[in-house]
Amino acid sequence: MVQVTELGYLGLGVSSLADWKNFAANIVGLEVVDGAAPDECYLRMDNWHHRIILKEDGTDDLSYLGFRVAGVEEFRQMHKKLVDAGVKVRIGTPEEADERHVLEIMKFEDPSENPLEIFHGPHVQADFPFHPGRRMHGRFKTGAGGLGHLILRETVGFEKTYEFFKLLGMRGSVEYKIPLPGAPKPIELMFMHCNERDHTVAFGAPPNKRINHLMLEYETLDDVGLTYELVQRSDVKVGIAPGRHANDHMYSFYYMTPSGWMLESGWGARAATHQSEYYQRDTYGHDPQEGVVNSDMGAAAD
Repeated sequence: MVQVTELGYLGLGVSSLADWKNFAANIVGLEVVDGAAPDECYLRMDNWHHRIILKEDGTDDLSYLGFRVAGVEEFRQMHKKLVDAGVKVRIGTPEEADERHVLEIMKFEDPSENPLEIFHGPHVQADFPFHPGRRMHGRFKTGAGGLGHLILRETVGFEKTYEFFKLLGMRGSVEYKIPLPGAPKPIELMFMHCNERDHTVAFGAPPNKRINHLMLEYETLDDVGLTYELVQRSDVKVGIAPGRHANDHMYSFYYMTPSGWMLESGWGARAATHQSEYYQRDTYGHDPQEGVVNSDMGAAAD
């Protein structure tokens, strides 16, 4: 059955491109490459042309997600599958594909009106090795797992959301049921995966923006420690303290981006088990920082 194979890229609208360039290079370690226009730039984390596109449009939110399929035939099959399911899909123009540095692209929305894209044939620059924005002990972990994961806005209920992302070939379930004092029922978070990464998208956090957080994984624990030290020495606020997640076993911490949502820097995640289970809290740590993150999000904002 045709399915997406990874989260390949994403676009972010920002208020200050200069602040984001400094944050991406000097805190996170991403490579910053100028775009064709002065109000945009690319962020690299491996030998792809880019994994993130920043555009200074004032939205400070997610602009689109790009999911990869294996090739031409899978692209055609996915288009037919979505159309047959009643999804309004538009095949992008060659110019739109060139803008994303892919061979072909289609565009549509999920039931919560998040803008999604499916593509094949990313521009891989084997002749242009990744060069981090600041010193790193290792590199970012991408490969078959894609660029990382994120919590995405969900406004229509888990069942409808699950059925939609199942069309893309993803699978998953609720993995956290977090009891809160005085709450009538636990907060639930649902996770979906499409490859060896434990999950690629998740749902259930308060939908103030399209994106709750984005996780980027390092190959070494030392790079998480170094990033934490750089954050502590800067004016960047920690949102969730270091800890280890129960579901994917990631050791990580969260900190605020210049756009007001969180980036998670992590290491050591296990591969997807492809089996359902749930947790009531994380293994340890991940305490929300007072005045920065709403405690309702708790330690399960994975």
